[in-house]
Amino acid sequence: MTVQNIALIAGILLLIIFFNLFIRIYNKLVMLKNNYEKAFRNIDVILMQRADEVPELVKVVSKFMEHETAMLTSLTKLRTDFLNSKTVDEKIENANEFSKAMKNLFAVSENYPTLASNANFLELQKRVSQMEDKIADRREFFNDSVNLYNVGIQEFPNFILAKIAGYKTQSLFDVSPEEKKYDGIQL
Repeated sequence: MTVQNIALIAGILLLIIFFNLFIRIYNKLVMLKNNYEKAFRNIDVILMQRADEVPELVKVVSKFMEHETAMLTSLTKLRTDFLNSKTVDEKIENANEFSKAMKNLFAVSENYPTLASNANFLELQKRVSQMEDKIADRREFFNDSVNLYNVGIQEFPNFILAKIAGYKTQSLFDVSPEEKKYDGIQL
């Protein structure tokens, strides 16, 4: 065996090792990206269901709160904005605004004892609350997926391939300051 043959074999082995590393990194990045996208799609399903409840909620509530039309109009606009959102960031922002509006609506409904005891309203409120719980669970899973993705594209040597492939860090589905605020039990 000559030195040239040994060098050729060593070169081929290094090329195979490099190619194998490249494939592993690429596959990891693809898996991480698909996981975070799937996690958001799971949230999106529940957000869509919540948005679909709005027309029913507006119908029931509007019978009781004629002078609260600004709130109902705002809720309907937020639903439309959510349905027209194109990017994940827009959907997250609209979903947070929507959550805030829903909390305001339920808070205002406490001023209407007839509404607060109406069976249709109570059922809608219960369904929306269940969806909010599902959204919270899925938001946690989404944020875990985004965190793994962001770490994955920032690790060495992954960041080199991630930059070449155009992968960018993604935003977490943050809790808005209004959602963090606690005013205590209202009597």
